[in-house]
Amino acid sequence: MSHQSDLISTDINAYLAQHESKELLRFLTCGNVDDGKSTLIGRLLHDSKMIYEDQLAAVQADSVKSGTTGAGTIDLALLVDGLQAEREQGITIDVAYRYFSTSKRKFIIADTPGHEQYTRNMATGASTCDLAVILIDARYGVQTQTKRHSFIVSLLGIKHIIVAINKMDLVGYSDETFRKIQDDYLAFINTLDLHDVHFIPMSALDGDNVVNPSANMPWFTGMPMMERLNSIEIADDHNFSDARFPVQYVNRPNLDFRGFCGTVASGVFHKGDLITALPSGKSSKIKSIVTYDGELDLAFAAMAVTLILEDEIDVSRGDMIIGNQANSATVADKFKATLVWMTEQAMMPGRQYVIKLGTCSVSGSVSTLHHRIDVNTLEHHDASELKLNEIGHCTVALNAPMVFDPYQRNKGTGAFIMIDRLSNVTVGAGMITGDASEEHWSPVTAQDRGTRFAQTAAIIALNGSNTQQVAYHLERKLFNTGHAVTILEQNNDDLLAAIKNAGLLCICLDAKSTLVDAAFNVDQYSVDDIHAALKTNGLIH
Repeated sequence: MSHQSDLISTDINAYLAQHESKELLRFLTCGNVDDGKSTLIGRLLHDSKMIYEDQLAAVQADSVKSGTTGAGTIDLALLVDGLQAEREQGITIDVAYRYFSTSKRKFIIADTPGHEQYTRNMATGASTCDLAVILIDARYGVQTQTKRHSFIVSLLGIKHIIVAINKMDLVGYSDETFRKIQDDYLAFINTLDLHDVHFIPMSALDGDNVVNPSANMPWFTGMPMMERLNSIEIADDHNFSDARFPVQYVNRPNLDFRGFCGTVASGVFHKGDLITALPSGKSSKIKSIVTYDGELDLAFAAMAVTLILEDEIDVSRGDMIIGNQANSATVADKFKATLVWMTEQAMMPGRQYVIKLGTCSVSGSVSTLHHRIDVNTLEHHDASELKLNEIGHCTVALNAPMVFDPYQRNKGTGAFIMIDRLSNVTVGAGMITGDASEEHWSPVTAQDRGTRFAQTAAIIALNGSNTQQVAYHLERKLFNTGHAVTILEQNNDDLLAAIKNAGLLCICLDAKSTLVDAAFNVDQYSVDDIHAALKTNGLIH
């Protein structure tokens, strides 16, 4: 099964030691539906002899029942698409992870969905990757989903791209077709932050240029997929200059030991280094770096360690220990970010969520949605909300200061998620673009309040019998659904005008004013009827 089966059978300890020292490359495959992502991974595993015999036998059996490649042919996509719904529809829904290694590297593959409905899954799978393989069907060229995924890959700061132009066998292995798709793709990414881009023509179904060079495309002199994966340099991608250590847990087993546990997010910490704890700003020195296997002289990114300081400074979970380098982290209660929305209920500015960055969780909201980004054209459009799978640029306001860096400089301390406070579901993922604490402030307008409370300023008049009881019942119902509303029992045009200009909803009793926007007879309409009518008329959202 393996390229090192002899070493495994003769000296298992030597094999494990060698395997542990290999560099790890995480990559994802993405692209349009039916571009062949799962088939490519299956071919990669099959031709590099990374499949166990029982796995291969199971896939051969399943190919008869669920395969899409024809009678007598093994469907390698079934190695990855394990969900019943995936096999029935012939598409990828969930993010599937596969693991394999070569003599040079260990690999973790994230096979992400191509369908627009599962773009959020693709963003999740891409968040920890070093490289992206973007598949393009040679028959159709650059498609909408190709652009969408390329944009998300750019947002997530993935530095290395392999554009796999697949199904070349269906276009006669045409050099001209390959060059045209290459030119179209380069034209699209001209404004994106993508630089290390490699193009490979291939047929994942037949294995052309996947592991072995293709005899059908002698005009292509580049590396096949496996060789390119083995050779791309990723060592310099990590931030080793800005030392960041989010504190996950304070370990105090006895009076003589007080350590701060966590995983180094970036940079290098040395024993004896001067450090600063944020947001408090207190300084100390690293007395020792402790692990399960003993003390270390240094710790770098992705290592889980315990830091012991020389001084008894106040540090707790959610704080950040940073090295005293030139690039200090930002401490602020407001930042700008690019946000990917990941749930059916739209994001509304002003709605409170839990913002989680590293080990720190703070409640907050999107205070301003600057624009929505059209991922097909990269144009910016005005928007009052973000719907499922939409991406926008916004300002996030926090209820307490948070420590962060711009995402492009430091992934570990520049990415955050938004969590619904009631369901505890992750509803959005964001990348910080910069500090917004110096953002110019302006007076709160009626439009601002209307956006915040999902309503249009209006005067609602009630008449009939028992209007007071109905008014207070309606006020409670509107208040419970997040709207800003008040009751005015006596007619007063000046007060009505002031309330409306402030962007609020006002329920008034028997008002005869010309300012009234909607009137209801409570003998004919229930509170639920009135609430539904307000929504139908667009006064509440």
